[in-house]
Amino acid sequence: MKKEYWEVEDAQVIEKTGKDIASWIKILDDFKAAEKKSNESVALLQNQYNVPRYWARTLTTLYLKKG
Repeated sequence: MKKEYWEVEDAQVIEKTGKDIASWIKILDDFKAAEKKSNESVALLQNQYNVPRYWARTLTTLYLKKG
């Protein structure tokens, strides 16, 4: 996967999801995303937070790459 897919800026994330990166990292931490399959994290963001699929995948990948 290309770095451009997860190297995003707060402004982009806020515009597309309504929250900044730090907020999404906290949500994924609380979910214990590092211990789960990435598809579970994507589903969480899509289903509970109405994040579009592309951005749910981007945020999950960002979380796993930075963690």
